[in-house]
Amino acid sequence: MTQELVDAPAAPLDASRLDEALRAANVPTLLAVLVQLTGDRSWLAPRYRPTRPRGMDDNRTGGLPEVVQDDVRAAVAAALRAHWAGRPVALPDPSDEQVMELLDFTAGEEVPAEFAPMMAEIVRGTPRPAVDPLPPGHGLRAIVVGAGIGGMLASVRLAEAGVEHVVLEKNDGVGGSWYENRYPGAGVDTPSYLYSYSFFDHDWSTHFGKRDEVQSYLDSFADAHGLRERVRFGVEVEAADWDEEAHGWRVTARAADGTREVLEAPVLISAVGLLNRPKVPALPGLESFRGPIFHTARWPEDLSVADLAGKRVAIVGTGASAMQVGPAIVDTVGSLTVFQRSPQWVAPNDVYFEPVGDDVHWLNTHVPGYRHWYRARLSWIFNDKVHPTLQVDPDWPEERASINAANHGHRRFYERYLRDQLGDREDLVAKALPDYPPFGKRMLLDNGWFAMLRREHVDLVTERVEAVTQTGLVDGAGVEREFDVVVLATGFHADRLLHPMQVRGRSGASTVETWGEHDARAYLGITVPDFPNLFVMTGPNTALGHGGSFITMLECQVRYVLSALAAMVEQDAAALECRQDVCDEYNRRVDEAHAQMVWTHPAMDNWYRNADGRVVSVLPWRIIDYWTLTRQIDLADYLLDPRDRGAGPA
Repeated sequence: MTQELVDAPAAPLDASRLDEALRAANVPTLLAVLVQLTGDRSWLAPRYRPTRPRGMDDNRTGGLPEVVQDDVRAAVAAALRAHWAGRPVALPDPSDEQVMELLDFTAGEEVPAEFAPMMAEIVRGTPRPAVDPLPPGHGLRAIVVGAGIGGMLASVRLAEAGVEHVVLEKNDGVGGSWYENRYPGAGVDTPSYLYSYSFFDHDWSTHFGKRDEVQSYLDSFADAHGLRERVRFGVEVEAADWDEEAHGWRVTARAADGTREVLEAPVLISAVGLLNRPKVPALPGLESFRGPIFHTARWPEDLSVADLAGKRVAIVGTGASAMQVGPAIVDTVGSLTVFQRSPQWVAPNDVYFEPVGDDVHWLNTHVPGYRHWYRARLSWIFNDKVHPTLQVDPDWPEERASINAANHGHRRFYERYLRDQLGDREDLVAKALPDYPPFGKRMLLDNGWFAMLRREHVDLVTERVEAVTQTGLVDGAGVEREFDVVVLATGFHADRLLHPMQVRGRSGASTVETWGEHDARAYLGITVPDFPNLFVMTGPNTALGHGGSFITMLECQVRYVLSALAAMVEQDAAALECRQDVCDEYNRRVDEAHAQMVWTHPAMDNWYRNADGRVVSVLPWRIIDYWTLTRQIDLADYLLDPRDRGAGPA
């Protein structure tokens, strides 16, 4: 159980402050808190059952009449006063079944039973420390590549386990992609109370945190865990080679001044991420443009939004980055032209711009269980709820627009929203309405995109850019337009895993020689045959196409890695290598699952697939499935080298 459910506050709390804060509370979350505090099952009567959330929002009122909401708030206030006066929590350590009963009820729909262990872990709070220390003299050391979200998490858990390690980071600070992406409007598209470490809380100022606050959160995480003393900044890994005789990795790293050195350790953990190497199109004349032209991830530090005043600006692309940049600069620029290869499905969200406020921060601090129940609720809404609707119905008659009845319902909902937002601009409707199924690409949240498109000084061009001139861009129809600034929102090399590192395994073959340039495969997206003691975070087929927090995925991966290291020590193994047949069978199942999902639909392209059409980036399973698969290593999947053996797997 969490300590906050045991302890009453040291001093009485202001009752009027409580009543004020409860007005801002998420009512379904309050219902779960109320039953946990009191054990009173009468609050599970139909009168109090919330409705299902509409689309992607947290359904703050639960769809309940105001009088019912007031009853819930008043009951929570009374229960809290009694708790603060000394009454113990009725359900301090709810069972999995009790957690699921409350989650089912407050979600307004059935949450599958297999979610019980994961949801119960969220509600109870992650135990600290999350890993057991390895026995003294275990002999393991590690090199971690990257100090982004995953690399920092790996470092914290390695330190807890007592594994000596160093983190090599090419940038001058922690944060990875959040450190690098500083373009106007940059922020998360998953609620911040879910897109955060499960064990490191923060009072977010908005429901969807912007870049500066996310980076500040990551800096605070690094400070709280003494991470910087284990990170070497300005050091980029160029190569890693397996040393069979030493049973370890030789890592070649280059410092900012160009000097190189070789570091050695038995274990290598790659935490370089997936979306960190910008993809810049090879456009003719790219170098000839006289004004600033840059990728969103390389936004010039000396170019502020104010500097764009009156400028003619082009944005090439309409993905997530473009959708954040455009609305952030539209009020300042002289004109804005957006070049779109294909339109995106855009979902509404009622709280995208809404501040969280001090009342919710107060609830998170003073109301037992509120923060955890709210996170569990977001986990259901944003993680896996939509996954069943992404399966292709082979009998569905629609060939292009949708893949099943539920997906067609999503299409009607999102199309209705698009038409409502664009109003009488039928020209924009024709350009902005996708002709492929919803969720065929990552669903984006409307942050003012449609309102931006309606502005008089904004133009949406549906021809792709073919060339760059000294003064502008030429589109596929041969039309040349002049610009002062060109922003390339053209994505990342998501299908070039570990690029540009050269990583060579036991056979001497590199990952590129093993996989090909764009077709990475790994077991669970983490381990690779022929590459002993290499653990890949954000590996192939682990990104999230159906939504949810990737930090949850990283926590799953790090937990698996630490269980692998513990197993190596227990088995007195010098090396652990995934079996080829296990990896092949896993990837066969990955491909089989993807073949029945929306992401392989022929009506659209996406960054999830490589040039051959194979989905290489995103997970075919639900997050709960991956959570279950990565709970603990199964040594039957691996070959072990004993410490007293010179070479070759046992």
